[in-house]
Amino acid sequence: MRISARDLLGQLLDPDSFVSWDRPPVAVAATRRYHEDLRKAAVAAGTDESVLTGEGLLRGRSVAVIACEFGFLAGSVGVAAAERIVSAVERATASGLPLLASPTSGGTRMQEGTVAFVQMVKIAGAVATHKAAGHPYLVYLRDPTMGGVFASWGSLGHMTFAEPGALIGFLGPRVYKALYGKDFPEGVQTAENLYHSGVIDGVVSVPVFRRIAHRALSVLSGVPDPVAAEPGWAAPRHHDGGDLEGADLASRASEGSAWESVTISRRPGRPGLRDLLRHVTQRVPLSGTGQGESDRTIVHALARFRGRPCVVFGHDRSGQQGEHTMGPAALREARRSMALAQELRLPLVLVIDTVGAALSKEAEERGLAPEIARCIADLVTLDTPTISVLLGQGTGGGALALLPADRVLAATHGWLAPLPPEGASAIVYRDIDHAPELADAQRIRAADLCADGIVDRIVPELPDAADEPVDFARRMVAAIAAELTELRDRPLAELRAARHNRYRRLGLPGGDRSIRAESPEVNLGPTSEL
Repeated sequence: MRISARDLLGQLLDPDSFVSWDRPPVAVAATRRYHEDLRKAAVAAGTDESVLTGEGLLRGRSVAVIACEFGFLAGSVGVAAAERIVSAVERATASGLPLLASPTSGGTRMQEGTVAFVQMVKIAGAVATHKAAGHPYLVYLRDPTMGGVFASWGSLGHMTFAEPGALIGFLGPRVYKALYGKDFPEGVQTAENLYHSGVIDGVVSVPVFRRIAHRALSVLSGVPDPVAAEPGWAAPRHHDGGDLEGADLASRASEGSAWESVTISRRPGRPGLRDLLRHVTQRVPLSGTGQGESDRTIVHALARFRGRPCVVFGHDRSGQQGEHTMGPAALREARRSMALAQELRLPLVLVIDTVGAALSKEAEERGLAPEIARCIADLVTLDTPTISVLLGQGTGGGALALLPADRVLAATHGWLAPLPPEGASAIVYRDIDHAPELADAQRIRAADLCADGIVDRIVPELPDAADEPVDFARRMVAAIAAELTELRDRPLAELRAARHNRYRRLGLPGGDRSIRAESPEVNLGPTSEL
């Protein structure tokens, strides 16, 4: 049984909190038959148009809402419905309210022809303006959502979830059969398939969406929650050589070899990004690019680190097996996270823990290298605070794509290299036996990266994160929270200038930390990765 607009509002909002914004529908030119259709639709649906708008409370938070009513001419959108939607979006924008939209529609209203069709432009423009102002726009698609509605304001959410079993698509099955004389393939236009294909973020019931929306809006508010700071975990200070985490930690991190760090970083029990996220609050998982791609080797979410809100994106070490590593879709998801963080004025936390980008025919043909380039360029110029965390392995372009940031943290045994040491050895020596020697010569370990100005702070493993997964995860979360706190109030122009100067001067003598020539003398031979 389909959920009506009023039922949706009753399940989504706090009891008796909804206040309608609706005025009588604007008059449209209509034939006698269309007038009669409108009258009958109003009686059948109990509404005066195919959409209800207003504001209410979601767990005490004020929100604007737009809910389609399928019982009114199949939820179709014409001039009057579009005007009601746009007016509500504009009012939400002017009031600074987050906006929750729940379409269910067969598409644009055929009785009004092309003028109804182009209303989607007006609605999409209003939504774009709302988002450009930094206000959240969350979408919950109901059964069915088709045609121009799905192809405009139904697909513009910062987050998009759908009702279980909902029919969702662009071209309706009945239209497809009329045009082509055969049935549309089964199982394609379903909420579940669109989730698995990376078009939407999840498939949940209305009560679950209510909880997700509450958590998401808490994070997207951008307001820190000082009460959420966990007692017993003091915020670490910067690695400036003047505290325990500076001088003593640098000394301890320098004791092991680079190859030891590589070996330790590959231990099966080493905590990854998912382990860190067990120690954050108000986590909301996101999925896919929103454009029909998804990569299960990464994790994408909203969260609070010790009360500090942010967007999180990073490699999932548990999802990388054998040759199954991050591909172009993962990088496009990364760019979605960057756009989301910038649009909503939230800091972005990036976590590096990868054996490298995918090496396959499909990855090459789908633009792996250009996506790495775009990620790097986007990060260098992003208008929001950024933190990169070298959590474990950091191999090749897949790691470099997430590196440029305002602050770069590294676990004691995190490392960064253009290739795995075995790959570098194969290029230089035509074998893999020299991998340990190459790892030291290339200065890939955290201590060397810190000395060379690539990493700002080392977060300790005591002595190995795999042996203390919970304590290490909490320590890393606390370190990230401390950086989020420091970066939060810095002007964006200052952040961008400092980020530019940081990478402009990297590796040059005379900078804050120039490369030191203290590695054993090794003939590196050819530098090509081919």
